[in-house]
Amino acid sequence: MAPERSTVKIFTFSQQPVWDAPWRSGPLNRGTGTGFAVKGKKIMTNAHVVSWARQIVLKRFQDPQPYLARVKYIGHDCDLALLEVEDPRFFDGLEALELGDLPKVRSTVVTYGYPAGGEEISYTRGVVSRIEIQTYVHIGNRSLLAVQTDAAINPGNSGGPVIQDGQVVGVAFQGSQALENTGFFIPPPIIEHFLRDIEDGKYDGFPSPGVRINALHNPAYRRFLKLGPGASGARIDALVGMGEGEKLLQDDDVLLQAGPYAVGSDGTILFKENRIHVAGAFHEIQNGEKISLKIWRQGKEIEVQLPLKVYDRDLAAGNQFDVLPRYFVYGGLVFTPLSLDYLKTFGRNWSDEAGAELVYELFYRRQETPKEARPEPVVMAALLADPVNANFNVRGRVLVDKINGRKIDRLEDVARAFESRKEGQHTLEFLPKGSFECLDVAETEKANAAILKTYGVPKDRRL
Repeated sequence: MAPERSTVKIFTFSQQPVWDAPWRSGPLNRGTGTGFAVKGKKIMTNAHVVSWARQIVLKRFQDPQPYLARVKYIGHDCDLALLEVEDPRFFDGLEALELGDLPKVRSTVVTYGYPAGGEEISYTRGVVSRIEIQTYVHIGNRSLLAVQTDAAINPGNSGGPVIQDGQVVGVAFQGSQALENTGFFIPPPIIEHFLRDIEDGKYDGFPSPGVRINALHNPAYRRFLKLGPGASGARIDALVGMGEGEKLLQDDDVLLQAGPYAVGSDGTILFKENRIHVAGAFHEIQNGEKISLKIWRQGKEIEVQLPLKVYDRDLAAGNQFDVLPRYFVYGGLVFTPLSLDYLKTFGRNWSDEAGAELVYELFYRRQETPKEARPEPVVMAALLADPVNANFNVRGRVLVDKINGRKIDRLEDVARAFESRKEGQHTLEFLPKGSFECLDVAETEKANAAILKTYGVPKDRRL
């Protein structure tokens, strides 16, 4: 069967939350994308095509009949999803496309999809120009293997198959809007990892080693580390406060080999005839599995079996999807975890408008001073005006340090801190300037219900 007959158009009706008023939802949006049939009577597409979906409708090639679908598995870190179709007749005569191998650079591929600008399927031919680790735009803070091509991949193409010799060699996905005549697709190694991950009935994600690796070109530094003149390897220059890496690895360890791949002094490996960052070796491992590392430490080569895990603390620093934001409202003060989605409420120039303290706390503190990093930094996102908080100088968008003397490490601490004081004054301390505020306990308790009603907040918390 021709690939176009296994390719479907996806209509998604989605609704996202308002991150600085997290009990609210934004307007309903309609978007389109592409998917294709795979084994097990499923449709594969991009995660970003079906994120926050209220309803998903599919249409087959040259078939006017719409079919309802739902998300079965979704991987936001790798921008892949599998859909189930409610009507089993949808798959009558629909062949699953087979997954092929990683295409070679300079080879030709064809993309199939339903891009904006028309209703019928579109075909574009292009050449594979580059294969390397790239940032995945959907999640924003993960970099995985990706393939670049000059085939046109436009809005609506996302989730469509990239075909070579009748097999799927990629899934078209979001690229940088700043680049012209450039498309990107998710290659077979990432697709295979996703499919193996869900074999146990749930998606875990791509695990992290919890280390930062830098090039080691300086010959004097290599001699200082007692490396021979012909030795390769890159330096582990930071442990980012996650998991077994802190116990098994040390600063100034030299990573010589990761799995079966020798590591160059520039921190790269040779992967299927392509020179890519050593992170690609870790991306072959499933959550909870171990990777064998050869390490040079204090003049000796040792071998380490490093367990890799998915860490929830990574989520806040990337775009979040399909899980409603958590919050706590007390005395008109709105508290929520610090996240990238929250920072984006500051506008297009959020990295400047949000201020250095919030940006540093979310993206850098865990790497620079992991022992001082809070597991879940909390911000006072907004202030719902009421006489009980009328004299507040702090009007929101600040990091919460302490409440009633209790350090705030996560959102649950906020609720516990307020509930622990039954009379007198609540004290609140904020960063970065050490701002200090107070709430009268009795007055606030009386005002809470009225504030929630006035501002249409259905519940005081979603923890």
